[in-house]
Amino acid sequence: MLDGGHAAGFLLAAVLITLAPGPDNLMVLGLGLSRGRRLGMAFGLGCAMGCLSHTLLAAVGISAMIAASPTLFTLFKVAGGLYLVWLGLRALRSHGAAEAAAGPEGGGWALFRRGLLANAINPKVALFFLAFLPQFVAPDKGAVWWQTIQFGVLFTLQAAVLFAMVGWFSGHVGRWLARTPAAKRWLDRVSGCVFLAFGARLILSR
Repeated sequence: MLDGGHAAGFLLAAVLITLAPGPDNLMVLGLGLSRGRRLGMAFGLGCAMGCLSHTLLAAVGISAMIAASPTLFTLFKVAGGLYLVWLGLRALRSHGAAEAAAGPEGGGWALFRRGLLANAINPKVALFFLAFLPQFVAPDKGAVWWQTIQFGVLFTLQAAVLFAMVGWFSGHVGRWLARTPAAKRWLDRVSGCVFLAFGARLILSR
């Protein structure tokens, strides 16, 4: 198991990285504003749990294979970008946050799955884990793969807490803003534009 000092140093770095403005926390912010606290938190928890897939890929070396293959990287990149674009178009077609959140298609479990998939198929997150986690691995402290998994789980846990907080607070603000039908529609438009922007950025990035 990781010792306290080693884990604390990693946790501090992970928290600072998670809090920095980036696609995941900005998408959680947009969902919270447009859909409310519960659904914003659900999407944020899904994004955080997606980190477990990247942890496993880094531990078994598959992330290194993706990094070494331009074709694989491009396939994952385009797939992830198109998925974000699809989420953005859904939000733009919505007739208001309350209506979009109603029904099983827009419920908490559905938003959790969308957050999970949006993170899991993003190759840039896979490469981040491949570059970030090994910096804290100490070969003299045990098996490298086991340390990688422990660090990945620790990163996922802190991301779950922080993303849930972002979803909760943004949902609280969105709830206050969405007191009029026009505001509800505009909040969905803002959320949709955020997803479209990050989807296009992912597809076009090199």
